[in-house]
Amino acid sequence: MSQPVILEAAINGVTTEEKNPHVPILPDDVVRDALACFDAGASVVHAHNRNIMWVGREAADDYLLAWRRILAERPDVLWYPTGSSGSDTASLYEHVRLIDEEVSLPICFVDPGSTNIGFPGPDGLPAGVVYANDFERIRDAFNLCRSLEMGPSLAIYEPGWLQTVLAYVRRGAMPPGAMVKLYFGGDYGLFASEPGVTFGLPPKESALLAYLDMLEGCSLPWSVSVWGGDLLQTPVARLALERGGHLHVGLEEHFDPDRKPTNVELVEEAAALCAEVGRPLATCAEAAEIMGLPRKPVVRA
Repeated sequence: MSQPVILEAAINGVTTEEKNPHVPILPDDVVRDALACFDAGASVVHAHNRNIMWVGREAADDYLLAWRRILAERPDVLWYPTGSSGSDTASLYEHVRLIDEEVSLPICFVDPGSTNIGFPGPDGLPAGVVYANDFERIRDAFNLCRSLEMGPSLAIYEPGWLQTVLAYVRRGAMPPGAMVKLYFGGDYGLFASEPGVTFGLPPKESALLAYLDMLEGCSLPWSVSVWGGDLLQTPVARLALERGGHLHVGLEEHFDPDRKPTNVELVEEAAALCAEVGRPLATCAEAAEIMGLPRKPVVRA
């Protein structure tokens, strides 16, 4: 209970201004929100660029419009981008290599599985897409993390994704610096503004306990988040803190049709819960130590 909490803020993602007018999309807005979230106690910030269809140099340059400025002011902070629309692992991660050549990236996203992601169709039944990451792509992603000395940020949309992670852990093949991110499916899922179609396990105590049973004997740090809902309005947040876990909040995942908070408000609310439970917030340096990141963030001259 004395271990500091890694508080991650995922500040935009695929959230649109129609879903929340406070979502930062333009570089100036990303700079403002990222710095404010760090000041409010976030240990890590995750951000998307303006267009997930951009790949390689175009994607990297767009990220750098914001992150050069952020890291020039706060070179010690932890952050990481998302993937591009590349059809193979090389193009999916090309911008990550290019960004790392200019501003060090100590963390890299890895999505170790596949799932259906959707929304209610015209008849109210599920419609959407398959988000696919086969075993070869997952292996390539872990190899990239190891070669670039980046800690894998492990999104867990479904229990099967955690099974894959644990297979790598058991074989001693997990790159250093990994952190498990347990994603619970809220009423609205990732995309929808109407309830009824989601993914994964619901944000209930029994669901978190099922994941913790799977993680028994695994020393990787883990966090919780609710996608298409409000983490702090579920029993999962407090239970996670009481069980030694960490919190993952932000406008990428938050949705409430009756409330439109800012990223900073979500970070402040999560920080208040941490204080109530009696756990301090981790600094960026402490978060890097808890995760065991293989290298520290640094802005290259």
